[in-house]
Amino acid sequence: MVSASQIRAARALLAISAQDLADAARVSWATIQRFEAFDGVPPSRAGTLERVQKALENAGIEFLGDPISTPGVRVKRR
Repeated sequence: MVSASQIRAARALLAISAQDLADAARVSWATIQRFEAFDGVPPSRAGTLERVQKALENAGIEFLGDPISTPGVRVKRR
């Protein structure tokens, strides 16, 4: 589970567009926009948020802390 702020921060660290993330996660651009506009953990249908999280992790992002109280992200060490 990830929060909207973590998704926004991860995209910024990777310097990718919402469309790039949507393509990688196999979701629509509008879904990414809806997730990022939400405050907290965005509601999603079966597996959609997980696909976004997995796409970001595959691109090198590590999610840290609790998505609500202490959300964080960093680029994984290689």
